[in-house]
Amino acid sequence: MNSVITVGIITVSDRASAGEYEDHGGPALRDACGAHDWTVDAEAVIPDDLEQIQRTVRAFSSQGCGLILTTGGTGIAPRDITPEAVRGIMRVEIPGFGESMRMQSLSITPNAILSRSLAAIVDTSLVIALPGKPSGAVECLGFVAEAVPHAVKLAKGVPTSC
Repeated sequence: MNSVITVGIITVSDRASAGEYEDHGGPALRDACGAHDWTVDAEAVIPDDLEQIQRTVRAFSSQGCGLILTTGGTGIAPRDITPEAVRGIMRVEIPGFGESMRMQSLSITPNAILSRSLAAIVDTSLVIALPGKPSGAVECLGFVAEAVPHAVKLAKGVPTSC
């Protein structure tokens, strides 16, 4: 039996949150979620602010999003703090997600080695911090998508058969 995966999408960008440019990462991820038959229940565009990232992740988790996708803030620029924000509230990190995303992205761009994308369990949600570039976010999600349903069940404490 397939359970419905409910998703929250958080675009982390100072400029998009200030209206300086249109968010393309969130809509790209929404389309990718639709292709997986996942339901997007919440979306936000917020600045690169540690406390705001943490508040939004926790709010989406408490409203029932089993999967929370962030896009942006995973590079090495001074304002890129999404991994630190997630690590500050996680129960456990899942290194294989970040490793897989970086490894598979290296065949697309040598800059993939600069990515700090990760996945973690926060409260009862699987949180995946994806790159800010829309194509990179969608590609990286695709690299790990097959593991998402099982990880979401485990995050919610649902017994699994494997």
